[in-house]
Amino acid sequence: MTTMKEALVSKGTRVQIVDTPIPEPNENQVLIKVVVSGSNPKDWKLPDIFDCTTNEGDDIAGIVEKVGANVFEFKPGDRVAAFHEMRTRGGSYAEYAIAWQHTTFHIPKSTSFEEAAAIPLAAMTAAVGLYLRLSLPQPWSPSPPTPTTQTPLIIYGAASAVGIYAVQLAQRSNIHPVLCVAGRACDYVAGFLDSSKGDAVIDYRPGDEAVIAGLTKALEGRPPVAHVFDAVSEKSSVPNIVEVLKQAGARDAEGKLQAKVTFVLGSVKDELPDGVEKSITMVGDVHNDAKDFGYVYYRYFARGLQEGWFEPQRTEVVPGGLGGIQTGLQNLKAGKASAVKYVFRIAETDGVQR
Repeated sequence: MTTMKEALVSKGTRVQIVDTPIPEPNENQVLIKVVVSGSNPKDWKLPDIFDCTTNEGDDIAGIVEKVGANVFEFKPGDRVAAFHEMRTRGGSYAEYAIAWQHTTFHIPKSTSFEEAAAIPLAAMTAAVGLYLRLSLPQPWSPSPPTPTTQTPLIIYGAASAVGIYAVQLAQRSNIHPVLCVAGRACDYVAGFLDSSKGDAVIDYRPGDEAVIAGLTKALEGRPPVAHVFDAVSEKSSVPNIVEVLKQAGARDAEGKLQAKVTFVLGSVKDELPDGVEKSITMVGDVHNDAKDFGYVYYRYFARGLQEGWFEPQRTEVVPGGLGGIQTGLQNLKAGKASAVKYVFRIAETDGVQR
C-alpha cells in the first residue's frame, strides 16, 4: 500500500477526500496510523483566512507505523497521541499522519483513542498560556497552600477545549481562586473546581454586566487579580476583562495596573489599559522556540492520564470518518459544540480497509 485517503479543507468549509501518497517521516519524526483524529476551530478558520486547500488536522491518536532514524522513544505498534505541526504535510485528516518525536506521547491503556485525540493541541495551548505567557507556578512546583498566597486567575471560555485544560492545570498548580466564565456547560466546569478555595463559575448568558458583576463579586475579600487567560479572545470577552481589571485588578504603589492577560487569538487588543501586559498564546511555539517545553509537557500529560488527575475533554464522534469532517467543522463554525470535542474515526471512511 503506497497511497491513502486524505481529507482536504477549502475556503467555505468545504471538504474533499482524495487519494494521496503515504508520507515518509524524517529522522526525527514518527509516522502514525491514525485511528482517531480530533478537530479544532482553526481547521475551518485557516482555509478561510489563507484561501487554501489543505489537510488541517493536527490532533492525532493512533498506532506508530514507522519511526525515523533518530527516534528513541517510540517503536511500531505503540499507542500514541501527537500534535502535528500546523500547516505542514502529513496532517491527521488522513489514514496516516506525521508528527515530530517531541510532540508525540504514549497514551495509557485506560485512555481511548477518542479521548487521546482531544488532547494534543488544546491541552498544550493551555500549558503555553498559563506557564510561558502568564508565568504561573508550574504544576510540579505548586503555590503554597495558604490563603495569603492566593493567586486569582480568570479563565474566560473555561468550557472550551483550551479552557477546560487550563482549569485542570491551574488546579494542579494550586492556583486559587480560579474564576471561570462559561455558558451552557457551567456545571461541567464546576466539577473541576474547589469552591472552598473561592473557585467559581460565572454564566455569561445573562449578559456582559452580569459577567463583570459576577467576577468582581467573586474577588471580594481576595487579592486583586493579576492573571487572565482569555480562551475566547473575541466579541465581549476583551471589554469585560478590561472592566474587571479596572475594578479589581492588581496595582502598584502608584495605583497603576499590574496584570498579565494572554489571548488565544492574535488580533490587536488596543483597549487594554496601561500597565496590562498582553500576550498571544501560540501553540505552534512548541515546534519552534518552545520545543523543550512541549517535550516535557506532553509527557506530563501522559502521566496525568495514567494517574487520573488529568482528564480528556468530552468527545463526540462525528459519523463517517473523513467523510464526517465537513459536518463537524461546519458545526464548529456554527457554534454548536459546547464543552465537547468533535473527533473522527478514520476506519469509518468509505473506501478505507481496516
